[in-house]
Amino acid sequence: MGRTWADSETFAYRFEFVPNTPRARFWVAGNCDERGTEEYNLALGQRRANADRDYLASRGIDPRRIQTISYGKTRPIDPSSTQDAWARNRNAITSVR
Repeated sequence: MGRTWADSETFAYRFEFVPNTPRARFWVAGNCDERGTEEYNLALGQRRANADRDYLASRGIDPRRIQTISYGKTRPIDPSSTQDAWARNRNAITSVR
């Protein structure tokens, strides 16, 4: 499995402003590849989003500031049906609002 930004050294840099911006909210969207049923992928996407939420919370972000959603397989980054595309589409995307 590939590394994500949350695993990298840039995490601290990307979120160094968080303690000084208590009104910032986080939105974590879990995504899947095209394989599997809609029900399965929605549950899997939610587990991905929850894992990122838990990671952010472990780094000191109040979990009440983090919302999660699963898009399952409805928002692919790469619409191709290849191993590489499937790998890119299995993700959780975090945005600050």
